[in-house]
Amino acid sequence: MKFTAGYWMFRPGVTPMFPAQVHDVQADADGLTLYAPTKRIENRGGTLNQPLLTIRLTSPLPNVIRVQMVHHKGRRLKDPQFDLHPQPTPVTVNDDEDAATLTSGDLAVRVAKGKDWRMDFLHGDKLITSSGRRGLGVTDTPEGRFAHEQLSLGVGETVYGLGERFTPYVKNGQVVDMWNEDGGTSSELAYKNVPFYMTNRGYGVFVNHPENVSFEVASEKVQRVQFSVPGEALDYFVIYGPTPKDVLSRYTALTGRPALPPAWSFGLWLSTSFTTSYDEETVTSFIQGMADRDLPLSVFHFDCFWMKEFQWVDFEWDRRVFPDPEAMLRRLKERGLRICVWINPYVAQKSPMFDEGMAGGYLVKRPDGDVWQWDMWQAGMGLVDFSNPDAVRWFNSKLSRLIDQGVDCFKTDFGERIPTDVVYHDGSDPLRMHNYYSYLYNKVVFDLLEEKFGEGNAVVFARAATAGGQQFPVHWGGDSSASFESMAESLRGGLSLSLCGFGFWSHDISGFEHTAPPAVYKRWSAFGLLSSHSRLHGSSSYRVPWLFDEESVEVVRHFTRLKCRLMPYLFDAARQAHEDGIPVMRPMILEFPDDPGCDSLDRQYMLGESLLVAPVFSYDGIVDYYLPAGRWTHLLSGDVIEGGRWRREIHDFLSLPLLVRPNTALLVGNEEGRPDYTYSEDFTLRVYQLADGGKAAAVIPNLDGSVAVRFSVQRSGSLIKVTWTGEPQQWKVLLMGINAIDGIDGGMPERTETGTLITVDPGARGVTVLLV
Repeated sequence: MKFTAGYWMFRPGVTPMFPAQVHDVQADADGLTLYAPTKRIENRGGTLNQPLLTIRLTSPLPNVIRVQMVHHKGRRLKDPQFDLHPQPTPVTVNDDEDAATLTSGDLAVRVAKGKDWRMDFLHGDKLITSSGRRGLGVTDTPEGRFAHEQLSLGVGETVYGLGERFTPYVKNGQVVDMWNEDGGTSSELAYKNVPFYMTNRGYGVFVNHPENVSFEVASEKVQRVQFSVPGEALDYFVIYGPTPKDVLSRYTALTGRPALPPAWSFGLWLSTSFTTSYDEETVTSFIQGMADRDLPLSVFHFDCFWMKEFQWVDFEWDRRVFPDPEAMLRRLKERGLRICVWINPYVAQKSPMFDEGMAGGYLVKRPDGDVWQWDMWQAGMGLVDFSNPDAVRWFNSKLSRLIDQGVDCFKTDFGERIPTDVVYHDGSDPLRMHNYYSYLYNKVVFDLLEEKFGEGNAVVFARAATAGGQQFPVHWGGDSSASFESMAESLRGGLSLSLCGFGFWSHDISGFEHTAPPAVYKRWSAFGLLSSHSRLHGSSSYRVPWLFDEESVEVVRHFTRLKCRLMPYLFDAARQAHEDGIPVMRPMILEFPDDPGCDSLDRQYMLGESLLVAPVFSYDGIVDYYLPAGRWTHLLSGDVIEGGRWRREIHDFLSLPLLVRPNTALLVGNEEGRPDYTYSEDFTLRVYQLADGGKAAAVIPNLDGSVAVRFSVQRSGSLIKVTWTGEPQQWKVLLMGINAIDGIDGGMPERTETGTLITVDPGARGVTVLLV
């Protein structure tokens, strides 16, 4: 939302009200309340006939400061509100002649008492960001009244996040509106709008408004980020790190941490695709075809047409093509598969559920009391009112029946096309509900799955989201196209979303729309199987690899097996996402915040803290990527590469830049046929480029996310020591690139092409290796 026309002028019809100075301060044990008139007060008469803004400063968590500004506070607070998790937080309040200061942990906010408004956010004496002249305030426009703020940006400061955005990864120069829409992956529209951004200066900002927040990111004012909302009040949080990981950890502590998805969900998912023709015979042939080709498969997904056309949703199998669904699901599960089915929150008029929903008051209504309907997507469809507890129970009763039949999870599609000319059961404001509806929808389904299967065993495949939606994984990137360009834009969206606390993310391998050339299919398969979750799904054509070419079969097999072997490492990354809010797929800035070369990288990422992935986006196999400083090792070839520079390489379809970070202890399992197995048995602890004085740590999780084994690896001169807590079974240590050893205690060494392989003695409590 732009208010100005250049530096000096305002748009026609715009009347701003900015705080001119702090007139009064009230300090208490919890924070500061500031009273700021919009004109300087020179005498008593200046206190008359002008607005007075009230600003409240508090802290819900250490290193987090909340700013609440209001003009006229008599307006009732409208629902819904984001579900936040504040904690009792000790603060220090100082109020002297020059300024009022509130300190929480390492973050302070200082408001000057001089003739001009200025509010600085500080770490010690270091300025983090500030609210200066003509930033905070309330402004009347031809479109209505808006509350707004502008926070400063420094030289070289880059802005990230704001949801799953497919536009440039660095948001400087962009205008971004928080309004969920079904717009695909190739425009400025987004399925997942999250009013949170972070910068490369070690802080983030969360705007606590579920309605449409408009961001001007170094656009209206190139030295500032502006955010505005309709109305009289503004509520936001400044979250200090100092590292990007710290920022995300604090943000997710406030808005909710991701649940831990079950380990089986990390395997390969295969779908019927959308508008393709399929029946039980088709499904069986695909699954048998995967088995015949030794392609590990974990989940089979039935898309929309498992139900009859014009009846989405009725949650009834189309018996014309699936005559005995219970028996079919039983046969599929006997193969070790998990089952996913497609759902959405809309109810077509032809569905028997429509009459039930209308009679019970379970559908969203128009202001005149009629059920809201339209013909887009499904003819005469209505919308389930998840603000109504009875509607939630009704909806869940339908899903429960499917779970009892053998369904393990749901693809919670849609949730963006939410009308605003409606009335909700609980009186929620439809403008605030537009984005928030996705939170309620996915929470309802996820909570049911947790109730049925237990904590740690629930997973959805969700498209729409807003702040807090990260608690209900997994999310996928929506409707991409079958091209390298769309593959790259999908990754940009995923990286932006990960910097909003979403720990688990996926995308349709080879694109949703159209059919990919074999080269795109194979490159995207490698990328997809090196994502947290991996799904083969399309629109009008099937995605089984043998329909592309025989090498596609080999590529999918190769990278699916690799992912299964990496599961001890990947599931620990998942545990970190669940416990600390750090995503599995990490933009480079998360792991290398002090390397300015990583600030704008959007064609590569870290998978966990130790694996760098640079997908190939070209037909000729050429890939450019940046490697931070240190001696990195290619996971697939074993080649050691010196970092600190850009590299250009050519890779065949069975390879891509997949580099192991120096000083890494990487856990690799021996199971390549499934993702869920006992990780603490029959594995190898690979040690990469451990420098003198270096330390590495690794954790093996149990399938419930608890810690099974903790490892510590240290090197001092020519001595390497491996110690652990827990009871690992039948395991080995591989010292990558090291063959010359002078002695060993705790195991039996063997020279291999890649290094020294040590079979650890049963009962050993440590392994010590003396190098030559």
